[in-house]
Amino acid sequence: MAKRSPQFTPANSTELIEKFINYVMLDGKKSVARRIFKDTLELIEKRGYKKPEETFERAVRNVSPSLEVKAKRVGGSVYQIPMEVQQKRQIALSFRWILSAARGKKGSPLSKRLADELIEACEGTGAAVKKKEDVFKMAQANKAFAHFARY
Repeated sequence: MAKRSPQFTPANSTELIEKFINYVMLDGKKSVARRIFKDTLELIEKRGYKKPEETFERAVRNVSPSLEVKAKRVGGSVYQIPMEVQQKRQIALSFRWILSAARGKKGSPLSKRLADELIEACEGTGAAVKKKEDVFKMAQANKAFAHFARY
């Protein structure tokens, strides 16, 4: 039986990083998710970003939405009502969008695709940032229905 390597737990791991590792994890394989995240940080560092953890946090901040639309039924009609996004949901949505953008690209290991997406998000480009902008535009377009939020 092959000997398992010890799990990667960075000394400077934050709550945000641990939460993201949980989002990366599939089928309860946390050691695989940690390895993917570690490889992602190494790739970010190789690309010239001296502090990959800060790059990751900046990317998450750039993808976090401030407004979103929620469907609400008022008088038989369904309206898309713009609402502010709570802090916990901002983080959850940004993680989800970054991962779906990285998983949507095919042809290379997840760590490389994730590193590409995090770098693009850090610079304000990429699929995850586009998703955030699309959600914001939708909220802006439906501003007229904001008065239904109190119902």
